[in-house]
Amino acid sequence: MTNPSTFSRRDSRQEQFLTILSREEAMARFEAALFPRPMPAEVRSLAEALGSALAEDVTAPVDVPPFDRSNVDGFSVRAADVAAASEALPVRLELNAESIACGTVPQLPVLAGTASPISTGGPLPRGADAIVMVEHTHAAGDDAIEVRRSVSPGQFVSYAGSDIARGEVLLRSGTVIASREVGMLAACGIARVPVARKLRVAVLSTGDELVQPGEALRPAAIHDANGPIVSAAVTENGCEASFLGAFPDDEATLESAMRQALAAHDVLILSGGTSKGAGDISHRIVGRLGKPGVIAHGVALKPGKPLCLAVCDGKPVIILPGFPTSAMFTFHDMVVPVLRRMAGLPPRVDVQVTARVPFRVPSELGRTEFVMVSLVRGQEGLAAYPTGKGSGAITSFAQADGFMRIEALVDHVPAGSEVPVTLFTPHVRVPDLVVIGSHCTGLDLVAGALFRDAFSVRTLAVGSLGGLAAAKRGECDIAPIHLFDPRTQSYNAPFLTEGLELVPGWRRMQGLVFRNGDERFEGRDPEEAVRAARADPECIMVNRNQGSGTRILIDQLLGSARPEGYWNQPRSHNAVAAAVAQKRADWGVTIAPVARAAGLGFIPLTEEHYDFALVSSRKERPAVQAFLAALQSPDIQVALERAGFARTQVS
Repeated sequence: MTNPSTFSRRDSRQEQFLTILSREEAMARFEAALFPRPMPAEVRSLAEALGSALAEDVTAPVDVPPFDRSNVDGFSVRAADVAAASEALPVRLELNAESIACGTVPQLPVLAGTASPISTGGPLPRGADAIVMVEHTHAAGDDAIEVRRSVSPGQFVSYAGSDIARGEVLLRSGTVIASREVGMLAACGIARVPVARKLRVAVLSTGDELVQPGEALRPAAIHDANGPIVSAAVTENGCEASFLGAFPDDEATLESAMRQALAAHDVLILSGGTSKGAGDISHRIVGRLGKPGVIAHGVALKPGKPLCLAVCDGKPVIILPGFPTSAMFTFHDMVVPVLRRMAGLPPRVDVQVTARVPFRVPSELGRTEFVMVSLVRGQEGLAAYPTGKGSGAITSFAQADGFMRIEALVDHVPAGSEVPVTLFTPHVRVPDLVVIGSHCTGLDLVAGALFRDAFSVRTLAVGSLGGLAAAKRGECDIAPIHLFDPRTQSYNAPFLTEGLELVPGWRRMQGLVFRNGDERFEGRDPEEAVRAARADPECIMVNRNQGSGTRILIDQLLGSARPEGYWNQPRSHNAVAAAVAQKRADWGVTIAPVARAAGLGFIPLTEEHYDFALVSSRKERPAVQAFLAALQSPDIQVALERAGFARTQVS
């Protein structure tokens, strides 16, 4: 017979923790035993997808808006016709015999000296490049108006694809679908999306002393707080919690409950007291439920030392400490990151509410304005970038972190101002990596790799020159650029200043786009095509916005010439292709992959280098290192080549 004292000493030894691990070591072991793993997915309608996480990237199948449209009620005009207009010297324009409303396709071009009435949302007719608000005109008979204020080219116009460009990544895998995301998807005509199936989490409490809320307490009993609070926390983190009740400290009963729970769920979480060695009972049972079993039993946390982490045949099993405070501390610190990663959800993070405006933000006197902003971290703290796509842009709302308010008696917010930012959600995350500069569809491929590694990435397309300015101010980690220096006959490197270094990206072909069969361009080289276009007064071009690398290339190509349509300046390659494809323009300059996707003719112009200006002081940040590693990844290189890009050879 075993000596009772010997048994007592042996039992005491069994109750000791295996090996106390640091938090980092325990987490590393736990994640290594669980990942990588496939993420169960299903396709749902937009209404059914609300609150779920996207299982894969969603790409925009169309441009939004799909055509150039008016932002106001007024008259579509040629800006050059009213450049000198004022209250004292109004300009008279003849009215075309049509009025353009939403859903109406314009039939008549706007010729010099004419205008067409247009409603908010109406398509811009051929020849027009701006809108005059109706308030700034007076009728001059039945068939003419007097314009009493000048407008700039592009004023009150939303260009095709200026909000969402066809082919761009609309929403990233892991994005939680809320009302703003539903609006973006619906605007693109997307009715069903692939989402991660909600993680099914079983929650059990253990302990003879437990009584469920609502039941009368018996002597020496306590109400079960852990079961409800853990279940609620599971639900708060986007998973489907099933609270299966409290179980007594009986090994056979508890093992049966644990096996049934694990068979029907993706995750099993236990919590509860230690009376009669219940924690040790759970630990012994876990060792029989599947391989590899216990990963960590005892973690150097205060509170939370008794935490037990296990993986049984691919499913996590977590035994939380019994005290509610310890249980919730360890749950949020050690368990939530794993649950959210398994569920395809982004990590939970804290929120900042004060930011600096990096540049002057104009506002209209007499109106209180709410400017939506995206937050990035600069040298002096948070910086708030206005999204700046206009009141009709869905992405302005969906991509913003919050908004700042400009009072009615203020006509601008000075550069460098510290402003309060009202956040849209308490879970806004300052991104791990900020990329500001020229946009390229190839950039989505690299950024996507970082998202899959749980890094958050924010990309703001402000043009190559705008990106360099942001990099110099320390407001981004990386600035994509494609700037050619005629003096050195080289790309990008001559534009770097102290504190910036060049990271080679890829090469992409820029060229003239036109509709197939157009004899002015078909079979010609770039110089011949431009000469033919300039020689035809009916030939309209579409330009690009100032500050973009493509605009610099166009100006070098044209010299002092300003062909018809020169002041039509959309901000994306896709908008250029859309203008030509829809016959609102006859030619423009864009990149080969976009021209190919739009089914347009393409005349190669120059192979440019799309590289990255890296802020040297940020080079060692984990997200930056992940970006640099992704650039060198064979998978990314293959993906870039398939998309129509060529890797830059590093000398």
